[in-house]
Amino acid sequence: MAWTRDEMAARAAQELEDGFYVNLGIGIPTLVANHIPGGMNVTLQSENGMLGMGPFPTEDEVDPDLINAGKQTITTLPKSSFFDSATSFAMIRGGHIDLSILGAMEVSENGDIANWMIPGKMVKGMGGAMDLVAGVKRCIALFDHTNKRGKSKFIKACTLPLTGQNCIHMVVTDLGVFDRAPGQQRFRLRELAPNVTLDEIQAKTEADVIWT
Repeated sequence: MAWTRDEMAARAAQELEDGFYVNLGIGIPTLVANHIPGGMNVTLQSENGMLGMGPFPTEDEVDPDLINAGKQTITTLPKSSFFDSATSFAMIRGGHIDLSILGAMEVSENGDIANWMIPGKMVKGMGGAMDLVAGVKRCIALFDHTNKRGKSKFIKACTLPLTGQNCIHMVVTDLGVFDRAPGQQRFRLRELAPNVTLDEIQAKTEADVIWT
């Protein structure tokens, strides 16, 4: 049985460390905010100008003026601060963000990521993704292992317009976790989701990875 999206986010949250400044992409990565380990000091940063985001609000906590970069309502913390987007992007481009967890449409075996558009479909723009993959110290791609047609999204080479090249350090999908050490080109299977077999994940992975 593969991980649910909430379980995927919980697994990605295990990569957080005390004192980290973290940017969460839209989609599944936003769920990571609900799984920050208790007692751990992690500060979430948003491209639209906020530092120190809390978890998603309950129904009676919703404030339509408090949103993240994906336009989802969020909560504040006592340490929260607000600023313009230029300052926010200066934090990203200046290398001050420790970790970014991003959604993906495709990730290649050499760490390229495509996550912002499908040709012929209406999109609002790349947002901060290009800056995040270039300026953040470590990037994790968090996405479903296959698309709706059952085709692998962890592939040999991206076919969609790229967001960044050779920038993904870890892949977390509903089937398992892959990572690569600094200076290593190929990803290695690190962990299988519960009840997922090696044969299943191999059959659904186009990328050439290290399986042992």
